[in-house]
Amino acid sequence: MGKEVRATMAGTVLRWNVKVGDAVAPGQEVLVLESMKMEIPVEAEVGGRVAEVRAEQGAFVNEGETLVVLE
Repeated sequence: MGKEVRATMAGTVLRWNVKVGDAVAPGQEVLVLESMKMEIPVEAEVGGRVAEVRAEQGAFVNEGETLVVLE
């Protein structure tokens, strides 16, 4: 069972800081969302390796949506 990094609020994926295969540490910023002209960093709560990226840069995501799956 993988660990998921979810959107903390609705917004647009501004930029990714990781790609599939990257190692991620707890607290590491994996992407940045843009909402209401503010940049919101999204961090991994746990460590692991990026198994799946579920949103393209520029895509709109909803709060709670899974963005990254870690293994």
